[in-house]
Formats: sequence, structure tokens, C-alpha cells
Amino acid sequence: MSVENFNIKGLSSNEVLQSRKQFGVNRANFKKENELIKALKSLLKEPMVILLLVTATIYFITGNVGDGIFLSVAIILVSTISLYQDSKSRNALEKLKDLTKPHSKVIRNGEVIDIKSEDIVIGDALIVEEGYTIAADGTIIHSNDFSVNESLLTGESLAVYKDKDKVDHFVFQGTTVASGLAIATVTAIGEKTKLGKIGKSLENIEEEKTPIEIQIQNFIKKMVIAGVVVFIGVWILNYFRTYDVLDSLLKSLTLAMSILPEEIPIAFTTFMALGTWRLLKMGIVVKQMKTVETLGSATTICVDKTGTITINEMSLVKVYSLKSNTVSDADSSTFKADEKELITLAMWASEPIPFDAMEISLHHAYSKTVHKDERPSYKMVHEYPLGGTPPMMTHIFENESGKRIIAAKGAPEAIMNVSSLSENEKKQINENISSLASRGYRLLAVGTSNFSGNDFPLNQQDFKFKFIGIVAFHDPPKSNIQSVFEAFDNAGIKVKIITGDNEDTALAIAKQIHFKNDDKRISGRELMNLSEVELQTASTDNFLFTRMFPDAKLKIINALKAQKEIIAMTGDGINDAPALKSAHIGIAMGTRGTEIAKQAASIILVEDDLSKMLDAVAMGRKIYANLKKAIQYIISIHIPIILTVFIPLALGWVYPNIFSPVHVILLELIMGPTCSIIYENEPMEKNIMVQKPRPFSRTFFNLRELTTSIFQGLMITVGILLIYQYAVHSNYGESLTRTMVFLTLIASNITLTLVNRSFYYSVITTLGYKNKLVPLIITITIVITALFIFVEPFIGFLKFERLSLNQAFLSIFMGFLFVIWYEILKWIKRKQPI
Repeated sequence: MSVENFNIKGLSSNEVLQSRKQFGVNRANFKKENELIKALKSLLKEPMVILLLVTATIYFITGNVGDGIFLSVAIILVSTISLYQDSKSRNALEKLKDLTKPHSKVIRNGEVIDIKSEDIVIGDALIVEEGYTIAADGTIIHSNDFSVNESLLTGESLAVYKDKDKVDHFVFQGTTVASGLAIATVTAIGEKTKLGKIGKSLENIEEEKTPIEIQIQNFIKKMVIAGVVVFIGVWILNYFRTYDVLDSLLKSLTLAMSILPEEIPIAFTTFMALGTWRLLKMGIVVKQMKTVETLGSATTICVDKTGTITINEMSLVKVYSLKSNTVSDADSSTFKADEKELITLAMWASEPIPFDAMEISLHHAYSKTVHKDERPSYKMVHEYPLGGTPPMMTHIFENESGKRIIAAKGAPEAIMNVSSLSENEKKQINENISSLASRGYRLLAVGTSNFSGNDFPLNQQDFKFKFIGIVAFHDPPKSNIQSVFEAFDNAGIKVKIITGDNEDTALAIAKQIHFKNDDKRISGRELMNLSEVELQTASTDNFLFTRMFPDAKLKIINALKAQKEIIAMTGDGINDAPALKSAHIGIAMGTRGTEIAKQAASIILVEDDLSKMLDAVAMGRKIYANLKKAIQYIISIHIPIILTVFIPLALGWVYPNIFSPVHVILLELIMGPTCSIIYENEPMEKNIMVQKPRPFSRTFFNLRELTTSIFQGLMITVGILLIYQYAVHSNYGESLTRTMVFLTLIASNITLTLVNRSFYYSVITTLGYKNKLVPLIITITIVITALFIFVEPFIGFLKFERLSLNQAFLSIFMGFLFVIWYEILKWIKRKQPI
């Protein structure tokens, strides 16, 4: 049945353009703060920027105009880098928002088309059906058994039944369709809708911070507090030595600058935002950045069968008629009368405007089977949506002369339970169910009933049905699904199949794809009878879950979560929404998923291809690993800067002020891009998808990794201070000593960048990684360093001195040596059995 049967043509293309021109688009344009101004305000609150402003001001006051100008330029550079990174992150998220915009069905030019919800215009004929969120306000012009959950607007959780003849014949944006189907003429869009008028209250709602964000914030706060304490201490210490307030303040500001790891929050935001953008390019829509954190920790993935394991074609292949007790091919051109009746009733039990693959197949089969299409002559007068355990659905149609058709379809057990059948008939049906299901066919039983009057039973199961037969659909497995499951297994991720099909059908498909745990199975009904303890055991021990319904799916997810499993789950229907929402990673299918499923999910696979989840998990692990490398690098390289500033000052060495604020900020500018650019662009290490999932509770700053970073930093410090002492004992002046210390630190930085590209594979191996930014950034670093230590006027400005070849070589060698030692530990690690 098509929309022509309802005599609804919708708007023409010209009318759409006119309406859009007159009333605008279906989008709420709430007043928001300019993103650039917002970013600038945030920047002015950054501790490093504040320190730079204070230091530059002191330089200007004391007459050090050159240093003041340099720091002013540094402020502009730091701000530009921060704003650029913020812009990249914001652009990535804007592209993400664009792809996650909901879609709606409308009738235009007499045809049903799928459009972005924001493209709806006033006057559109909007089709809303079970499982979808209503995208605009409108007036119902056609409906069948249509009910809406309006709790978003009213707070009332019970669904409200509506049709065009009731006083309440309106639908509102943001509400969800609980059952049935309706066509409504759009009367309000965007800010003019009921939801839009109260939408201002949503403007100031801020998203909760994720565990990693909280960890990073806490770490930064601790470092800021430490910086303040040390700053005050060093200021007081210096003041009582020199009694010069401004000079003491400059020295303490130098130390405070060296302590602040301001790159960490920038790196986190950049990595997560660009990670979601990279996933987007792969056809994986991650709706929130925080999901990226979870991807690398997934331990179990629960997959549905239809459209995930199978290709979702659902072609009608067999029909079984109880009357003749025969099974026939669905493409037969010589159907018997009882088989034609079976196909006809199966069609009437489907939605008038079909969107499910099986229902589309049944409508097509009906068109080919009958001589006269009776669909235009009948109107649906009542509908019972899919419900019950096992599920079934019933439609009641009537024509103008009062002739009535009552047709039901659903799980064979459901239709058998409401039909009067002899023991012999039950035996015949069950034998044919086993025979068809063993071939992997999806089975729907069909029944019919007679009922006079309009006082329909509350429940469809209260009708007295006649069992007509079974229609069988073939939905073959996807060609790549076996290799996908094997890859999940190699990655340490358990796969569990959760399907509404009966055991025989599910088992047949499982065997076709060589699912290795197909012998460990349980049904939804058995599951619901288990105690909490038994449920947890069953959810762990079983891998094939059959005849599952929404409550049972949710129980499985919660039982696995209770055992500290990190759960990913696929789904596409309204009934999957609770489980998708409950799972750590809800995965909706982009093509066949309902809007409610997509809203409940945290990830949308654009192409309905489960192999993309492997890509997503790999990307999640890569992002986490690279971010961890970046943060470990930041911690390691900050330690020698802090100690090189602090130790000579605290111990009263001959050159106590080896670095000034100018030198520290120069080091920050040289080293800052390394973590946020090089490490973000690092490729995935080859062993990342054969590792076990990392525990979600693990922090970036666990003792082992933090110890590694601290020890690397201390070793670099040792190398730098040895160069310092060597220069002093060689009777080099302060400028020459400073230059050698600076060059040693730069050499350490470059070596550390290369060594920390992997904490397992050697630097020789990682040099083969494809990352075009590595040679670029290192070359830029070398060129800038060479300019500052070999070229006037930079040498004089920074109080450096030109080095001899031997001095430069020694500094570079020490910087290299006191980092490359870590390669020995990596070699030992590789030699240990896995």
C-alpha cells in the first residue's frame, strides 16, 4: 500500500521553496555566545597566559623592552596555537553534529521521501511512526492506532492515543511515537514549536565531564597549586638574598612557568575531537567525544542477527499452509487458494506503508499473487502494535461496505498460543517449524479472526484466531561476518548473539558463520526465570541468546555490567532503545535504525556494517594510546625544565639563573606542538588489536606509567646537570653554559619524541611508522634551535654564546644518551614471553 491510497500528495517542490522562504527552516536559532569570544575568554583564564602577561609587564616596567616584546609575541603565538587547536576541535564537532541530525519522512509530489528534519517546512505532510521522534508540530490528517509519549512536554509517562477526529489531534516536536502511524500537516517549525518556545532553558545545560577529563583537571589543579607554593617560596627566598622585589618576582615566575603542564588539556581536547572526526570519515558517527574513551575498553559486544550478522534482505522464500500441510516455494506461479490466502493475510498484518524488510517483501508478494489489488478499498480501523512474549501484531481493516479483515502475524509460538489447534495440527506445525528453521529461515506465523462490533478487546491475544500458516524469509549472513567475529576474538572482545528468532533459526545461522560458541545458548523465557546470581552466571557462560525480548535484553546488559564488563550492543528498533541506552557503547544502524534507536545509541554505523566497529575499537585504542604517549611525554619533559630552573637556584650554584622566563617560554613553544601534533597523528601500533581491552577504571596516571615518565624526566635532568657542571668545571662563562644546557634539553626533547612513539617497539621500528609530521616538526625544531644558538642577533638577545663543534656535539650526545637508555628496557620487555 502506498501513500496514493490515502489521497495525500503533499507539497510540490515549488511550494516547499515558497514555504521555506516565508517561514524559514526547522531549526531553533537560540542566541549563543560567539565561539571566538568564548575561546578568547577561556584563554585569558589560562594560568600560562596570565603568567606571561605578568612577566611581560614586569620586563617593560624594568626597562627590558626586548624581553617584554619577545614575551608579548609569545603570548600571541600561544594564543594563536590554542585558538587554532580550539578551532580544529570545534570544526570536527560541527561536522559530527551535521551527520547526527535526525531524519524524517514526508510526502512531497505524491511520493514518500527521507529528508533531514531541519528541512521540514510548514505545510509538509509529515509521516510519523512507531520508534520515531516527531520533528515538528502538526495536525493529524490520517492515523491508525496512533499513540504518542509526550512526557518531554507534559511529564506524563503514559502514551496518549490520538487521531484526526479527537479534540487532541495535534502532534508536537520532540515527542516520540509509542505505536501506530500517522500523517500530519506541519503547522509550526523551529522556534515556533511548543518545544522551541521553551527551548531557551536548554541553552545553559552543560555536558558532564568524563572520567579522563576529571583526572586531567585534578592533575592540572595539583600542578597549579604546587606552582603557586613553589612560586611564593622562591620569591621569598630570592628576595631575602637580593632585596630586589621585581628581580625576585621574575625568577619565581620562571619556575612557575616551568611547572605548568598547560599542553595536557589542549592535547586531550585535540585528540578526542580529531578522533571523532577521523571516525566520522570512516562512516562511524560517535555522538559524544567521551565515547572515544570507552571504545578501547570494550570487553563484550552483543549483536543482533538481522541486518548485523545477516544482510537484511528478508526475501520471502517459502510458505507453509496448515490447511494442505505443504511447503511451497514463494516464487511459485501456481499457488493454491489457501497459499494465496496466507500471503494475503500476511500482507494485511503488515503496516500499510511498509518500512520493515519482511513487510516490504510481503507487500511485493501480494502484488504478484492477486489479480485485483484490494488495498485501496480498505482502511485500517484498529491496530495492535507488536507486543507480547513471544511477540505478535494484529491489524483490523474495513471497506466501505463493512467487510472486515482481521489479520495477525508474529512468532509461530505466539499465533499458536491464541489459536484453537488439535494435537495433530500442533505436531504438523512444529515439524515444519523445525524443518524451516534448521535452514536458517526467519519464520512468521499468520492467523485470522472474526469479530463483530467496534468494542475491540483490550489485548490482541483475546481474539479467537485461526492458524493459517507460516511465511519463511531468507536473510543470508554477510560475507565478512565470520572474519569480523574472529577479529573481535583476537582483540579479546567476547561476542554474544542476541536475537528474537527461535533457537533453530538462530543456531542454523550461527553454524553457517562458524560461531564457535553456538553450543552455549539460552532462551529469553529461561533467562527471565533465573535468580540474580544465576542470571550473572548465565549471561557470562552463554553466547547465543534466542527468543529475546526487550526486558530480557536489558537484563543481559545489566547482568554483564554488574560483572564489570564494558558492553557494546547493536540495535535498530524502538524495543532495543533501553538496552542501547544502558550499554556502555550503544550501536545503532544508520540505514535501518529507527530514530529512537539512534538517539539512544552513542555510535551510529552509517553503512550498517559491523566491521566498522572493529575500526572504531581500533581507533579508540589508538587515540587512548597516543594520548597516553603525549601526556607521558609532557610529564617527562617538564621535569628537567623544572629541576634545571630550581636546583641551581635552591643550591646556590655559580649560575643560579641559568634560564629566564624568555628561555622557558621558548622551550614551551618548541616542545608544545610535539605532543598535540606529532602524537595525535601517530599510526596505530601493529599489536594494538591483539591486546586485551584495557580496564576502564585504569587512569592515565597509574603508578607504573607515571614512574616511567618521572624516571625518564629525572634521567634527562641528570644529563643536563652533568653538562652544567662540566661547563662550570671547564671555566665556561654563564652564556656558554646556558647555551650548552639549552641545546642538551632540545636534543633530549627530540630523542624523547622518537623514543616515546612506542613503549614496546624500538625506535628503529617506529622510524618506519608513517607520520609525515615527525620529520617536519623535528626539522622545524632543529632549524629554530640553530638560529637561536648560532645566528646573531638571536644569540645576544637570549644571552647565548656560539658553541664550538665539540661543545655542540657533547651537548647533543648527552641529550641523546640520557634518553636512549630506555630502548634497553623496551628490548627486555620484547624478550619476555607474552
